[in-house]
Amino acid sequence: MLPRTALSRAPPPPSSEPPSSADKRTERRSTPEVASPPETWLTRYIRNNPGAQEVFFRVLGLMGYGSAKQYAGRRAFIMYRDLCIPRADDEQAFWKDEMSFPPTFQSWFTITNLHVWLLTVRLRALPPPHGTHYVQALIDHFFLDIEDRIRAVLQPFEPGRLTPANLGFPYTSRTDFYTVANADKISPFARGRAPEGLVTRQMKIFKEQWAGMGMSFDLGLVRSDPELAAAVWRNMLGARGARGIVYPEDGSEQPYFRRTVNLAGGEMEKFDRVEKAGLAEEEARDDGSGVHDFAPADAYKYVAYPELMETMVEYMRAEVDRLAKIPDHVFIGAGKIGTESDGMDEMVFGAIRRVGSSSSAPPLV
Repeated sequence: MLPRTALSRAPPPPSSEPPSSADKRTERRSTPEVASPPETWLTRYIRNNPGAQEVFFRVLGLMGYGSAKQYAGRRAFIMYRDLCIPRADDEQAFWKDEMSFPPTFQSWFTITNLHVWLLTVRLRALPPPHGTHYVQALIDHFFLDIEDRIRAVLQPFEPGRLTPANLGFPYTSRTDFYTVANADKISPFARGRAPEGLVTRQMKIFKEQWAGMGMSFDLGLVRSDPELAAAVWRNMLGARGARGIVYPEDGSEQPYFRRTVNLAGGEMEKFDRVEKAGLAEEEARDDGSGVHDFAPADAYKYVAYPELMETMVEYMRAEVDRLAKIPDHVFIGAGKIGTESDGMDEMVFGAIRRVGSSSSAPPLV
């Protein structure tokens, strides 16, 4: 895999489609970027000297930078940055208002993971060895980005401090979907790095979520729409209501199941305390994720779940079908340095709710 300094950071190409086609494409959301450092004299010299450019690219080729695998790594980075990352911001109203996603990093990960999976489904169908190169590179970039974001969430960097985040510009694009708590109120004695043990633990959790969501979606994709809808309920809707739905009685707030606790998989912090106190107390504890059963006063939100699952299944199937119709050469690219961004407009994910889709959608079969 390429070092971060070798990855292309060119801005996404402008969409060639007019605003009137918004029913087929989601307009890209522009996010603020940190200013790039000034060009060096060497960069200016190579750009303005054709002979130097030819020598430079020959040297890169001898170093393997122009190989199919290296090209796939750079192109997969642009796919991830321009296609997957913006999806949470593009459909904020749907994710937050209809799906009841809290504005947290966990929610952003779930949304981005969904679109990484959608893109992976298509890339796996590329002829060998391109499929392997692109899928591996896409997953590598995804988790490098996740690690960067985890560190920023756990330990916001102090402005002006000589920390890794201030030595260059961001690895990927920024997002407005979630915010870093207390990022503007950092103590002058703040540490420059998040605890490695905590970062490692979180990375393991997200790896399990990535693998679990991918396997369940793969199974639903090949079996049936109800199977895929069930995977959406478990992985995206937080399996809310699995332990039952509690309704308000006489206008009072009754106890309700806050969240589902899985003691069988992975490693749980303070397991002995949880086992001693009992699951009822642990279920009622707010873990800060924002994903939990609805309170009795909000029990009406469960009524929308069948429609939400149908909407998501329809969206996922439509995108898988649309991407399948794009020729392989569009995903593979020209294989030449400087063409890594070509063809991205054709791959942009469409809107979740397409015009007329909700009223004419067939029942799940």
